[in-house]
Amino acid sequence: MGFLLSLNVGQKRPVAAKSGFSGIDKRPVAGPVMLRSPGPKHGGLGSGLVGDEIIDVANHGGDDQAVYAYAREDLDVWSTELGRPLLPGFFGENLTTTGIDVNGALVGERWRIGDEVELQVTLPRIPCRTFAVWMDQRGWIKTWVSRATPGAYLRIVRPGELRSGDPVTVVHQPAHDITIAMVFRALTVEPDLLPLLLNADDLPADARNLAERRTSLALDAEPASQPSNSRT
Repeated sequence: MGFLLSLNVGQKRPVAAKSGFSGIDKRPVAGPVMLRSPGPKHGGLGSGLVGDEIIDVANHGGDDQAVYAYAREDLDVWSTELGRPLLPGFFGENLTTTGIDVNGALVGERWRIGDEVELQVTLPRIPCRTFAVWMDQRGWIKTWVSRATPGAYLRIVRPGELRSGDPVTVVHQPAHDITIAMVFRALTVEPDLLPLLLNADDLPADARNLAERRTSLALDAEPASQPSNSRT
């Protein structure tokens, strides 16, 4: 069992990228904060946390990216490498956890947090230009991709209230070995892994469609079997 070390929400603040504003600057709150399904990415409520703003709604938010979790243990590694403290929420995560292997979580895995909320692991976080600008670190996206510790997006299975300090328990793991770290590598630097993602029934539609296309192309590229020249 792990714990919700910090619950973080963001407001629209100036960032030197895209529209000039972003909600990436998440800051800790004690709670309670209500979680509810935000609906579709386009035309929905954005974040799964009431009071948490998402500005780039074309690429973020929606049911499959309702909540973003990152492990304090991974933040500590980055803090040492970058030589600066990284407060909870600095990577734009809503949930800063401890005692949970976020990157080793399986697609479709379910977490119970506190007494009410149940979440399902969906996808890794893919870095964007806003994240790079926010970090102000040369070559940040390349560095981030090379580490493959992206954190996990989750959908809301059961809504409810969250507070900092709530226990986090893994209550279900599916019968496959497709982890968040593996999906991240497949979507970034190891596309040959994409067909393997089809083993995860709960993989969101966009990633599944990409994996299916990759699998179809690979099958189409296989040479046709040659007829035998042997005589009987």
